[in-house]
Order: sequence, then structure tokens, then C-alpha cells
Amino acid sequence: MKPRRILIFSFAYYPRFVGGAEVAVKEITDRISPSEIEFDMVTIGDGRGVREEKIGNVTVHRVFKGMSFLPKLFFPFAAYFKSKKLHKKDRYDATWSIMANRAGFAALFFKWMHPEVPFILTLQEGDPLDYPTKRGWMVAPIFKYIFRKADRITALSRFLADWAKQMGAICPVTIVPNAVDYGFFSKPVPVAEVSALKEKLGKKPGDVFLITTSRLVVKNAVGDIIEALQYLPSNVKLLILGQGPEEEDLRVKATDPKFGDRVTFVGFVDHLGMPPYLAVSDIFTRPSLSEGFGASFVEAMAAGIPVITTPVGGIPDFLIDGETGLFCDVGNPRSIAQKVEKLLKDPESRTYIVSTAKKMVETKYQWGTVVEQMKKVLKS
Repeated sequence: MKPRRILIFSFAYYPRFVGGAEVAVKEITDRISPSEIEFDMVTIGDGRGVREEKIGNVTVHRVFKGMSFLPKLFFPFAAYFKSKKLHKKDRYDATWSIMANRAGFAALFFKWMHPEVPFILTLQEGDPLDYPTKRGWMVAPIFKYIFRKADRITALSRFLADWAKQMGAICPVTIVPNAVDYGFFSKPVPVAEVSALKEKLGKKPGDVFLITTSRLVVKNAVGDIIEALQYLPSNVKLLILGQGPEEEDLRVKATDPKFGDRVTFVGFVDHLGMPPYLAVSDIFTRPSLSEGFGASFVEAMAAGIPVITTPVGGIPDFLIDGETGLFCDVGNPRSIAQKVEKLLKDPESRTYIVSTAKKMVETKYQWGTVVEQMKKVLKS
């Protein structure tokens, strides 16, 4: 039987631009046999000058050379014209847009010109959902057509599924969360490796490491974690893994004498290098201002670290306060500190939260389960 052929629209992709959405696409496509579905993708260039390459089970076609202002602005048009040429040659059975942003506009243009080709939209948004209207009154009405023209929508969380309906979606909307490689993140890290990393990071006996892994952007509120240190004992320190436009401001903030020498910027660490950093840490926290889902939280849960975060967006889908983690108040560093102290002073509660969260991840958030859900959508 001839495999289905699906064209993916994604604004960013491996190897240079990797976030939760890109990880999800690769995990899903790598686990679907090419004998069932063949995947092509149109995405933006990443500065390497590579126009076409095979990454896992996806043939990637890149438009523009890199992610500067004009390529970002004109990506939907360039991606559509590229997809038009590819469709003429390969005749796709469906298109699949990763997020309803620039990729969504490209998929919408394709749908308008090829209404017979089913359009699948996956909502992976983590940024504030009012971003389209902030870009101008002309964009918002067209943006809503992305939802109205979709033939099937998948959303990471109830929060995003509700948003799809608010935006005018009339097609079926299915919640398909992201997942983690549970075996990889729950596997104990060798003692020697943990000891070597503790020495490298200067972790002394009695030190408590908070850790956050995220893009350094406003919505992840990393500055609030730094501010929380002033309300905590001096043995509580912070590891920041990630890069982003807020990094310089955060580094300046961390030099304030009231925080002492307690903040370490590790920089970018890919998924393969993440477990040792989680293993040397005691508490994961990211007091998000907005969040579509948040795979980093679930990875920390799989690794056996208690999570402190905010009850925003899709986070309440997997975090029950006092059961699988702790909620702090949005924009409140003192609240973060209070939750850290609760975990430090109440070991029984900490143990219960870690155990319950780990069991939940093992049951609900493994890629095998998610891939089967997504495969049904892609083949329907």
C-alpha cells in the first residue's frame, strides 16, 4: 500500500532552532515508519546555507538563508511558493502546520489554493495568545482563518483547545499533549558523573540548587527566580540553562550584591546533556507568565525533581498543587521562595510529590502513547 505523504510547515527546526515544538515533531516523525507516512517540511534557513537535507524521517526544505527580520516577515509567502512547487511534484495527502503563527499563514495560503488537501493544525503555542492582534488590525482577521480553514486541530492542552474554539474553529479539536523520553530522563545518572558536575559547578555539602531550563524570554520570568533568592538562605543557589534575548539583562540583575554569587548561567544544553544537570539539582522552577504545555516541567518530574511553577495556560493539565508539584503566584518572587522553603522543610511532602509526579509521567506522557494519538490524526 502506498504511504501517505504529508507536508509540514514549521517556522523553525533542527539542528539550530530547537524548542518543545521542534522536539515533538522529531519524536513523532521518527517513530512513524516511512512505509506508513512520508514527511516533507518547509522551514526557514538557519545560516548554514543548506537548502535541502534529511533529518530523521523528514526531508527538510529551507527558504531564505537565515532568521533575520525580512525572512521572518516574508516566511509565510516564501514557504507557500515552495510548497506549491513541491506539491506539483509530490501531490501531498495532507498538510500539517506546527503552531498557528508564520507556519499557520503558509498553510492557510496553501489551503486557499488547494482546498481539496486536508489541513491539520497543531497548537504548540507557549507565548501569550494575544500576539496576533498586537501585530496590527489587518493581521487578526486573517489569522482567525487559520483556525476556521483547518480540517483537524490538535492542541497540547485544554487551554489551547479552548483557544482554538474561541478563534472560530469548527473542525474536530483533539488534545494531544507533548511527552518525554521517560526511560532517558528517569534513568539514574552515574555517581561519578554527578560528582564531577557538582565539583565543576561548585556545589558544596548543604547547598541547594534550584534549576530552570528554558528560553531566556520575558514570558518564562527567570528574573523572578533570581529575585526570590533574596528571601532564601545563602545556601540556596540557581542554575540557569538556556539562552535568549533576556540573557544580558538577567546577567546584570544577577550581579546585584543582594543575590551574592548565587546564580550560574550554564548556557544552552541539549536534551542529551540535560539529565546530569537535573541530577545535581534539588528543585525545578519556572514561574511562567504564559505556557501552552511545558515539556521541561514533565522532564524534571521524570527525573525525580519537584516542580514549582504558576497555574497558567496548559500547566494545570499535569500539575495538581500539592500532588504533582507546587503552584506559586504569578509575578511574585516571595511566593516562589515560600514554596522552596516548604519543600526544604517538609521532606514527606516533597517525597510524595516526586513519587506522584513520576508515576503520572510514566502513565500519561510517554512518546509511544502520544505518537499513536497523533498517527490516528495524520492518517484519518
